[in-house]
Amino acid sequence: MRRDPLANPAPLIRRVYSYVAYRIGDGPDAEDVTSEVFERALRYRGSYDESRGEPLHWLLGIARRCVEDARSARTTASPVEPSETASPEDVGGDVVRRMELATAIAGLDERARDLLALRYGADLTARQIGQVLGLKTNAVEVALHRTLTRLRGDLDEGGESARGSAGNPTPGTLP
Repeated sequence: MRRDPLANPAPLIRRVYSYVAYRIGDGPDAEDVTSEVFERALRYRGSYDESRGEPLHWLLGIARRCVEDARSARTTASPVEPSETASPEDVGGDVVRRMELATAIAGLDERARDLLALRYGADLTARQIGQVLGLKTNAVEVALHRTLTRLRGDLDEGGESARGSAGNPTPGTLP
């Protein structure tokens, strides 16, 4: 008897949405892409092979393709840039930090952004990311470390001081 990969959808939906929101921003676009992921999952439910990984890994593979489809469909995609007329006094410090982080993340290569989204958006461990991407755990850990180091450096150059490395960053915070 085959196990239904969508038997318990609530936690899967949350994690897939978090991954998608980390990649393209939260809101209606992320909701649409998440819906597309589950639509494809329902359509291809019979192709799920539990010997190849957990249902979440399968769904994240679908999500990665849907994110790429959505990104290539956008014709006017541009990174978030802080307004030159707004000053930190006019805009809350948290908003400014989020904008600086979004700009720094947009400056990373596609692989680095995907690693961050899998780690902090989908809340996967390095081992799980390795399973999704077909990499060794150590390679994932090294790549994440280098990505975070580069991101902290980019933020430091922009006047933002990096704080501690513990915790789970959301799209608006950095470890």
